[in-house]
Amino acid sequence: MASRTLHSRVHVIDHPLVQHKLTLMRKRETSSSAFRRLASEISGLLAYEVTRHHPLTPTRINTPMRPMTAFLLDGKKLVVISILRAGIAIADGIISAIPSARIGHIGLYRDRRTEMTVEYYFKAPRNMSDRTALVVDPMVATGHSAEAAIARVKSTSPKELVFICLIAAPEGVEYLHKYHPDVPIYCAAVDEGLDSSGYIVPGFGDAGDRIFGTK
Repeated sequence: MASRTLHSRVHVIDHPLVQHKLTLMRKRETSSSAFRRLASEISGLLAYEVTRHHPLTPTRINTPMRPMTAFLLDGKKLVVISILRAGIAIADGIISAIPSARIGHIGLYRDRRTEMTVEYYFKAPRNMSDRTALVVDPMVATGHSAEAAIARVKSTSPKELVFICLIAAPEGVEYLHKYHPDVPIYCAAVDEGLDSSGYIVPGFGDAGDRIFGTK
């Protein structure tokens, strides 16, 4: 699958199939059900690139012809941690490609009085030290929620940590790189920037509302 690196740790997956599906997501007239399906499909495709260098375990199997040594991905060593609520759709797509992966969730909201990111829920598997954590959300706009989520997951000491999104704003990418320069970001596009309300442009609107049909 084709990819290009914009930043030292930002990988844009520009495979034609990924870009085709992303274009359909961007269209204003795309329904919630189609938007949700496309988000899942793109995420499954991104999982191929993210796991490109994940170690394989040699395993003896029997084919219909003869025994052989083949290789399996240890999905149990992968943990997909979705940022609630919209990250659920991204996690579903990755899990469809790697069904044995473990699943975690983190819930965050912005306190309008203090402008601080507040965590209201966190659940991840035990023994993260030998697992690769894939933190997922459809968008990185300002980067504040993603930064807080990454910091929380880092506190569990995972073996490796990767952030996956569909689209990102340059401002959010720079913010994440400032606080977590060691964490690679995989996405389908880095857009032009943020508008005065903090939305990604051209973007695809509010991902949560479009996924769940709440607007």
